[in-house]
Amino acid sequence: MGNKEFRLIFNRAIVAVAFLVAASTSLADGVMKGDAAAGEALVASCTACHGADGNSLAPTFPKLAGLGERYLLKQMKDIRDGRRPVALMAGQVDNMTDQQLADIAAFYDAQTRTLGTTDPELLALGRKVYLAGIAERKVAACSGCHSPSGKGNGPGGFPGLAGQHADYIAQQLEMFRLGYEDESGRTNGGDSMIMRTIAFGLSDLEIKAVASYVAGLQ
Repeated sequence: MGNKEFRLIFNRAIVAVAFLVAASTSLADGVMKGDAAAGEALVASCTACHGADGNSLAPTFPKLAGLGERYLLKQMKDIRDGRRPVALMAGQVDNMTDQQLADIAAFYDAQTRTLGTTDPELLALGRKVYLAGIAERKVAACSGCHSPSGKGNGPGGFPGLAGQHADYIAQQLEMFRLGYEDESGRTNGGDSMIMRTIAFGLSDLEIKAVASYVAGLQ
């Protein structure tokens, strides 16, 4: 079996596991539909960091616009319930109900994300990691779950990455990498540890490159 065939089989296996985990999570959590209009009335305190339309200006704060309703809801619930500690989010969603969080998620998902740029010097390496992965290090292609265009898979709970701040993406990959061996890192990616395993196999340069690559996707 050649390297190309091995990478293809490896990436397909990782994607299959990811979708099975997403499906089981969906069945366990149930489906909660948010009301974007109701959510708009709840985001006044969010705008200082994330912008009025979910497009943050500071590169360390994520753009929430178009991130995916299901993904946004899960992250806010995880932050509220202590599964994803984020110091800057302390107290922001602590007293909100699941329905209120669903409404906020619906509002931000309905917004249009602004575009970003890719560092030309990192383009080739970033493209390789994103589209092909690194099978020998158990790094699956990002495109398998987040789509080749970076638009994500909303129903599957995989966020759209296109146009996201490169600094934020790199920061989260570093946190997932830390979470592979240390609970002080990010560990709310599921028991399958897909994101932690992928991030653990990436070097600092590869993280920087793939983060830059997705920032420039449209």
